[in-house]
Formats: sequence, structure tokens, C-alpha cells
Amino acid sequence: MEPRGKGRARGRARGAVQQGGQQGPRPGPARGPAGPPPQAPGQQVPWGRPPAPQAQPPPVQAAPGWVRPQMQAPPAPLVGRGSRQGAGGGGDTEAIVEQQRVLQGAAEGSGTQDKSRGAGNGGVRGRTTIRGEITRTRPATLESKQGSSGQQIQLSANYFALIQAGKWSLNQYRVDFNPEIDHTGQKKALLRTGLQNVQILGYLFDGTVLYTTTRIQPDPLEVFVQTANGENVRITIRLVGDVAWTDNHYIQLFNIIIRKCLTYMQFQLVGRNYFDPNARISLPEHKMELWPGYYTSMRQHERDILMNCDVQFKVMRMDNVYDMLLECRGANMRKEFQSKIIGSIVLTYYNNKTYRIDDVDFSKTPESTFTMRDGSQMSFIQYCNQKYNINVQVKDQPMLVSRSKPREIRAGMPETVLLVPELCQLTGLTDRQRENFHLMRALADHTRVGPQGRIEKLMEFSRRMRNSQDCMNEIRRWDLNVADSLVRFTGRVLPPETIVGGNNAKYSAGNQADWTKELRALPMFVPGVMQKFAIICPSKFKGPCQEFVQCLQRSARGMSWDIGQPRIFDIPDDRSQTYLDQMENIITKNNPHMIMCVVPNASQDRYSAIKKKGCVDRGVPTQVILAKNLSSKGVMSIATKVAIQLNCKIGGAPWTVILPLSNLMIVGYDVCRDTANKGRSFGGMVASLDRQATRYYSYTTEHKFEEELSDNFAAFLLLACQRFKDTSGRYPERILIYRDGVGDGQLQYVYEHEVVNIKRKLTEEIYKNNDLKMAFIVVSKRINTRIFGERGNPPPGTVVDDVITLPERYDFFIVSQCVRQGSVAPTSYNVIEDTMGLPPDRMQILTYKLCHMYYNWSGTVRVPAPCQYAHKLAFLVAQSLHRPAHRALENVLYYL
Repeated sequence: MEPRGKGRARGRARGAVQQGGQQGPRPGPARGPAGPPPQAPGQQVPWGRPPAPQAQPPPVQAAPGWVRPQMQAPPAPLVGRGSRQGAGGGGDTEAIVEQQRVLQGAAEGSGTQDKSRGAGNGGVRGRTTIRGEITRTRPATLESKQGSSGQQIQLSANYFALIQAGKWSLNQYRVDFNPEIDHTGQKKALLRTGLQNVQILGYLFDGTVLYTTTRIQPDPLEVFVQTANGENVRITIRLVGDVAWTDNHYIQLFNIIIRKCLTYMQFQLVGRNYFDPNARISLPEHKMELWPGYYTSMRQHERDILMNCDVQFKVMRMDNVYDMLLECRGANMRKEFQSKIIGSIVLTYYNNKTYRIDDVDFSKTPESTFTMRDGSQMSFIQYCNQKYNINVQVKDQPMLVSRSKPREIRAGMPETVLLVPELCQLTGLTDRQRENFHLMRALADHTRVGPQGRIEKLMEFSRRMRNSQDCMNEIRRWDLNVADSLVRFTGRVLPPETIVGGNNAKYSAGNQADWTKELRALPMFVPGVMQKFAIICPSKFKGPCQEFVQCLQRSARGMSWDIGQPRIFDIPDDRSQTYLDQMENIITKNNPHMIMCVVPNASQDRYSAIKKKGCVDRGVPTQVILAKNLSSKGVMSIATKVAIQLNCKIGGAPWTVILPLSNLMIVGYDVCRDTANKGRSFGGMVASLDRQATRYYSYTTEHKFEEELSDNFAAFLLLACQRFKDTSGRYPERILIYRDGVGDGQLQYVYEHEVVNIKRKLTEEIYKNNDLKMAFIVVSKRINTRIFGERGNPPPGTVVDDVITLPERYDFFIVSQCVRQGSVAPTSYNVIEDTMGLPPDRMQILTYKLCHMYYNWSGTVRVPAPCQYAHKLAFLVAQSLHRPAHRALENVLYYL
């Protein structure tokens, strides 16, 4: 179970970029109320094969209490159980209007359209208008963040430059309402009505501040607007001043212009992103469709405003929540349905909005009524019919409950939203679907786009935009233009690293950054002591297990490591309790260094039970391996990986690299949410204890709030510094921290709380003479930047620190892994604190060196090894242990 190849964690987020660098299928909701026009037979869509004919799903037997409704044949194809009256194709712009919520006690009156999320003129679709300043993390003393090492290489990236042709300015106005209006959506609707007779080129409005490119006359301007209930509201608009060209509101305006162009190009909004229903790829055998689309984002980069454009995909499932309800049977039907749907993300196809399901209300049905704003009562069936022309067919189905986030409530949304199951499409892939090899292979065939193919799709997007007269009119209306070619620049390729094995054996990692062949034939850097090795195996697998032990011994001997003669303990069955009883018996009588358990399948419950017994209760490292791997085709390769993991779990190290700095402690940190308790998380922290960065001190902390997180982080560093002193005789002279799991919107908080708190505690407790030398680097893997070489993917060691980086940051990109399939995804590094005194060139080289130190794969990985170790640690604790491990394991890599 544990040798997973290339060190990829089982807990990769859904839709995340794969290890190979390709963009994986992003799980998404099913299509809208009416599909796109059918393709002509044999017609080739721009994304490859023509869509296959739709397969009719097999009938599902209805569960007692709920029956499958009889569908009437509509004039257009339907998705879901509700029927849509009237015309409206998948590309109809009416499908992307802002949502009217179907909710109890807070439904809108039919005369007012809710724009609280920014739809319509003047709004940022999908989110509240951002008013904060750009977070600046670049030190004022840093003159240049560009390095010099390595060989220059010509590169391009998935960015188009924005060309400013005209001269105009953005004006800021304050908008006051009398009487005061609390609802942001109502404010926007009233302002839109009040400005109907005012000549304005374009504007942004967030509920209080108005931004426009033209001066409003007279100043101040007063207009009177009547609300739906007949109340007169006075709107006063006063000029505050001009907005500087570098202000973030210009970027917001440019993004709105581009997103408007996407609608002109017949892309359909699903959630927050746009996809092309006319180019959909049908997978009828799996009851799915794959919609291609594009992600776009405008931002100020080093010297130009660049538009990031990337290919993305949406998995559209053809089933909905009511289908899931019908699959639940028996006495525990309700409990089973709740366990499946709670926590899921669904899409309401009538308005393309996504919701997280927090509960199921079995006491309410679509026939239940709620109070409108005018005090009248209306049922959910009537509301859906009047508002969306939808007929709800199942009258007695329960209602889904979605609780709004605090920021959504502040924007005008109610605290809870009630949804009709038959109108909600399921999104994403289930665990069972992810285990379907044929499904994942089918998705990968379309989503794994290579560099040349990705460039062609991006250029196709550029041509499509330029060939749209509406798009060009909109862009030229603002005196702007977008370059017709990808941005090009010069990067650098760092030289291959030298790998150091046992007996000071040195060999090159090579241009492909893979030293598996050399590793198998040379001694490991630090061979661990393995005197008592116990194996627990069901009786029916004892023969294959004995053969695998021989392969394991041969593999270990090839790396000059003696694992001795393992003792096999056979058990009569594969129940979890049987494994636990045998483990307890072995530990009590033999006190082994390692216990390996052979299991018949990948049962999470059994895996968690074994890990809890070994890692939490008794402090003994454990290895879990699937029985099918004992005699598979690549058994020697598996044996080599298992041997390396066994060595690391008892304190050994297979290799190292030459690190130029002495007395340096390297720290990795990541957070994973607890699967058993959604309200808490576990922070995984690891810190190196020796110069070669082969020994680590590991620690996990449970926290429920961000304040606890920052306090725990600082407390761990104090402990790590003390452990470093116990090992080397003195405190670390420099501390280098790699922090994963931080979004752009969290940078300021991380600096103000984590970094400041760490510096304060370390200075108070250890570095009292203010001689603390520390660097704090935020690592980002899930980014939309793609870098292309002249002949495909750039080689490992490619560094980019100019053109596409950000002027307000001390940041750089590194392509650390070799990718042969798909397009490589670089990793972004943002140095938000640096008092170590290293020049940018040395910081980049050191970061790349650490990408060679992850022992689950004899090659480079996407992030520095301490960061990946922290993720593996946090993931194991959050997914399986649910509490910190035994202290006896703090100095070994038991979580590999």
C-alpha cells in the first residue's frame, strides 16, 4: 500500500496538478439546463475527437418512499429531474445571470434581482469587489532578485501582454443612500437604475465606492430611485479623486473586460470559470462529459500587465442528487444519504451556482412554504416555477441545506439556503470513480495536454478572441489591445546535482534528475540497524510473502544494507482486530524494530487501525503493503522502494546532496484537515537536525483556530532549535522555513501572525542579541503558470525570476522535476521574510538542492523535501491517526 511511486501523497487535492505536471481533470458540476447544439455527424471539434452519441443511463430502482418521476419529452435535452420551460440553449447568456436564492424566510421578491455577488454592470462576478491593497513582501533592501548561475535558455509562458493604446483615468466616487440600504445587491440594482440616463463608459461598484472612467456631471450628483415597495431613495454620488495607474482597481476592471469577452465567445459560466459546451467530449460509458475551457487572470507583472491564460477542464456528471437519494435503500436510508451528500459540492443547473451541502432537512419538501419579503407565503415549487420556469416533479423529496459563509452573509446572502435535490447536479469524482482505472485513463487521454498542444490551444484562444467582432469592439472601446503571441523571456538551467551515497560515493543526478539505477548498485548514505524485523501476513499469502522477502533481501544487499532474516507471523484472517492482536503480541514479546503488514486490499479502516497501533499506541514503525504487490511484474522495483522506506523509518538515509551552509536548520510546514472532525486541523512540522539534512525532528499539533496555528508553529521552532542543539552542540545559526498551504489572500495574515510571532518568541528565548537569521518562504504548487521550452517541457533545474514574476514580491519559479507526459507545472516560491543574508542566486540553488532529498522517490520532486515531509506527516495524522504519534518516533521518518 505504501510504495506509491515518486512520492505522491494519497491525499492530493481533487483536481490538483499531477506529479507528472499535467493538469488533471478538475472535478466539476454537470451541464446546464439545456445542452449545446448537437454536432453534425463526424464533425471534429477543436479539442480532438467528436462527441459520442449520448448513452441512456440504466434505470435505477426507486427506494421506498421516493419514486423516480416520469420525464416528459422536452424540446431540448435536459439534465436533472426538473423540466425547463421555454427556449434556452447551453450558450444562452441568460444562463449566467445572478442567482435568486430559493430559501426559507429570505427569498427575494420577484421584482428585484439579487446582484450581491457582482453580476451585471459594475460588479466582479463570483466574488465581492476587492478593495485591499496589494500585499507587498519584497524587502526594501533587495536591489535585485535575479540570480546568475546556470545556463541560459529561451522560454515562453502562458501569458499574453496587455497593450495600452489610449490614455484614460479611473475616478473614485463615494455613493450614499438615504434612507440607508443594508443589502449590497439592492444597492447595486438601485444605482444601476439611477445611472440609466448618465453617460458612463464603464464602472465598478462595491456597495459604497464607485469607480468609473468618465467624470460624472454634475458633481455631486443626486438621483431619486423608487424601490419595489414604492419607497423613494436618494442616491448621492460625490467625487473623491483619481486612482493611480498602479492601483489594483485597474486590474479588476481589465479582468471584468476579459470575462465579458468570454461571454461574447460563447463560453458558458460554470461556477466561477468559463467552459466551451460546443467542444464537449462525451464519455457515455462512464456517464460523464468533459468540457474544455480557459482560465484567465490579469495582473501587473515585472514590467507589463500580463493576462495569464491556461487550459482547464470540467468533469460534468450526468447524475444528480436525487439519483443518489434513490440509490440509498434499507432502514438506514436517511443516514446513508446524509453520509454521502454532506460535505459535497453541488451545482444548481438553472443558474450555474455551486453550494456546499451542510445538512439534509427531512422535515421540509418542495411543497413547504416560506415567507417572502412582502410577507406573503410561497412554496418552493411555486417559486421555482415563477422565477426559473422550472417544474419540480418530485413533491416529497427532502431539502438540502447549505450554510452561507460569513463574507457571503455580509454581501447580502441569507444564513441558510434550501435546495431541491432534483435540481442539483453532483460535482467531482467519488473515491470509487477515482479507483476506476479505465475512467481515469479516459480522462487523462484528453486532459493531459503536452507543451505543443497547450501552446496551440492558447493560440487558438487568441485567434478566437480576435475573430470575434464583439470582443474586439469591447476591448477597443477601452483603448486596449492584447498581444497575439505568448510572452517570451530568458531563463536559466541549474547544473545537475551531485548525489552522495555511502562510503562517500558520488554520482550525478543527470539531466533527467533520476538516479534510480545508481542507487540500486551503491551503498546507502546511512544504513539503519535492523535486527528484529517482523512481518504479519494472512496464511493464504504466506508463500508469495516468503518470495518477496527474498527479493527484499537481494535489493537491500545491492545497497549494502543487511536487513537480517525477517520473521513471518501468519494470521488466520484479515480482520483489523486480528492484525492488532498479533501486533500487540509481537511487540510485547519481541520488541521489534519494524513491523510490516501484508493486507489483501486498500481498506482505509484497516490501514488506520494498524497505523494507530504502531505509531500512536506502541511507538513502533510500521509498513503496510498490498498482497498483489508481492508477486507483481515489477516486484524488484517495489522491493527497492520498500527497502528504502524501511531504512528511513528506523533512522537511516539512502542519499544526500552537498549543502554549502553549515549550522543550518531547514523547516517544512503544512496543514491538513482532520477527516474525522471537520472543525479541526493538524499541522505537520519537520526540522533538519544535521548538516546533510538526513535526520529530522517531526512534530504535529492539533488546532481549531488560526491563532492556535501560529502559536503552535512558534512553539515547535523553539523545540526544534533545542533538538538541533542537543544533536550538534549549538543552536542553528540560520533557519530556513518552507511554508506550504498559503493562498494569496493569506500572505498578509501569515506575515503578521506566524512570522512576527516566530521572530518574537525566538528572539525572547534563544536569540536574545537580535542575531536571528531566518528566511520564511511560501511554497505554491497549485498555480496556473505554465512554462514552455523551445522543444517541449523545460529541463529540471529551470529557474525563472523575471518577466512573469511580481514586482511587489521576492519570488521565483523553479521547474524541479522531469515531465515526459503533459505540461510541466513550475513551483512558485515567495520569500516574505529574509534576514539570512543569502543572495537570490544562492537561495534558488539551495531550494533546488532540497528538491533532491525526498526519500520516497529517487528523483526530484516539486517542492523541497522538508515541505513534502511535512505534508506526508500532516496527512497521515489527519487521515488515519487523528492524534499525534508516539514520542519515540519523533526522530524518524515513520510517515513515509
